[in-house]
Amino acid sequence: MYPTKIKKLKWKIYSQKQILFYSFFAIGILCPSNLISQPFTNKPSFSEVNLYSNKSFITKAVERTGAAVVTIDTQRYVKKRKLPRNSQLFLDPYFERFFGLDLPNDNRPRIEQNQGSGFIFADGLVMTNAHVVNGSDKVTVGLTNGKKLNAKLIGQDFFTDLAVLKIEGEGPWPKAKLGDSAKIKVGDWAIAVGNPFGLENTVTLGIISNLNRNVTQLGIYDKKLELIQTDAAINPGNSGGPLLNRDGEVIGINTLIRSGPGAGLSFAIPINKAKGIAYQLIKNGKVIHPMIGISLIEESNSDRKNNVVKVGYVVPNSPAEKSGIKVDDILIKVGNKDIESASDVIDQISKNGIYKQVNIFLKRRNKLIKLKVIPTDITNLQNK
Repeated sequence: MYPTKIKKLKWKIYSQKQILFYSFFAIGILCPSNLISQPFTNKPSFSEVNLYSNKSFITKAVERTGAAVVTIDTQRYVKKRKLPRNSQLFLDPYFERFFGLDLPNDNRPRIEQNQGSGFIFADGLVMTNAHVVNGSDKVTVGLTNGKKLNAKLIGQDFFTDLAVLKIEGEGPWPKAKLGDSAKIKVGDWAIAVGNPFGLENTVTLGIISNLNRNVTQLGIYDKKLELIQTDAAINPGNSGGPLLNRDGEVIGINTLIRSGPGAGLSFAIPINKAKGIAYQLIKNGKVIHPMIGISLIEESNSDRKNNVVKVGYVVPNSPAEKSGIKVDDILIKVGNKDIESASDVIDQISKNGIYKQVNIFLKRRNKLIKLKVIPTDITNLQNK
């Protein structure tokens, strides 16, 4: 073979080797070796991962707690309605027909059915409102998987509107994670979950509108509550369901709606308060509420930054009356706590407990007075 041809052949082979080398080099850059060597697996595609990451915090919160939210169906056997025979309300048959009243049938024994919400917070234990289960002869708990199980009332407390039920059945049970209501602030997200009319996991969104709302401001005087106010809508049947934070933790129990022009106001019992009540009900079947027998009035004072807390009423024969507390007395200090609001008084009396003496400093006209009071349980005040 001629030298010139041999040179051309060698150059051709050399060029092919170079092209092959650079091809492999390019493949190595575009497809790193660790990816090439990995076997094919059924991993989610980029679009699937991206879809999950795009879930809103509301969706994630409800997914975390939604399975623990239950429907509570109650039945109450009513023997007959007590009405005076001469009741003028039912004399006009047209009036009865217009309002759907059927006096003869309505006076027969019947079964009343009601519905509310609740949530599982421990093994087989459900927290709800006392008014949801009050007076019921039968309670049924409906789970999100469609199962309906009978439940037994462990205890209820009317003064805080809380009740605990025990599901009659075998677990495991989905459980809601309880948060810390002491950490929430006005403006935080609030997610109300419940089962109104049996429509499970109905969700509404809002914010925390206010904290420590005293129920007396709402015209409710037979309860002992300080509530979370939210603009998340709490619909009929949501009572007893959880109010969640953005992480899906329970921060309150939906309990109250107040309608008004333009919008409704929704309220929830703080979970820290509810936990303490629930565990007392589980342990003792009842709750002790230390009281001294006074109602309180908050008044603004231009001379002081904080409010003035006055005595509005003294229950006859109560510890307060026996110690010498009078209407219009201004409370300065209870125990070691300087009083700036009515809730300060309630907290200090509650922490003191019953049958233990507490010192109260008050101002009557321009005179400072120190009194010693021994709180009693609220049920003792009712019986007097």
